[in-house]
Amino acid sequence: MQKSRKPQSSPPHQVRIIGGQWKRTLLPVPDVEGLRPTPDRVRETLFNWLNHLLDGDWSRVNCLDLFAGTGALGFEAASRGAASVVMAEANPAAVRQLDAIKHKLAAQQIKVLRGDALSVAQNLASDARFQLIFLDPPYRQDWLAKMLPLCKRLLTEDALVYAEAEMPLDSQNAPAWLEGWNIVRADKAGLVFFHLLQRKIDSEFQA
Repeated sequence: MQKSRKPQSSPPHQVRIIGGQWKRTLLPVPDVEGLRPTPDRVRETLFNWLNHLLDGDWSRVNCLDLFAGTGALGFEAASRGAASVVMAEANPAAVRQLDAIKHKLAAQQIKVLRGDALSVAQNLASDARFQLIFLDPPYRQDWLAKMLPLCKRLLTEDALVYAEAEMPLDSQNAPAWLEGWNIVRADKAGLVFFHLLQRKIDSEFQA
């Protein structure tokens, strides 16, 4: 879930699942302040990247979507065959909608958790590990600085993190919270800068 740079711009009323068993399924966008779902164009590029990096094998991928919003990223992953998807969302109305869509699709591999991203991630860190984490946070609240260090405790060795931001992430002049990460892919669409990150092999990732 993100805050747009231009609050006066209205979010779309619905987004669609692009591929997989639920392709073309529409996901309503609830009237929640600050909610701006990842655009179709960005998701199409992202999942093309992921299909290539995963050799199209989603069956071994456990996903964590820490700012679920409409669920566009998590439902897309599940539609393509992800083994499991955990969605975290703090807004009660958005949580109710995520649950409703999950039941409508009979998506047993999806689990919806109500709570803020930081608390959910901290609770999961003791025993859960994921091959893919989605970070699509509100802008200008330093969420990536808060979440990326914690994500290291949630990832398997070769895992990927998808991160959206209001600015490009620069590995050459990296802030402290980006140290230890490689930028595997990066692109821009409109005001959205989006990236795939992977932790560096020679870095320390102990809790």
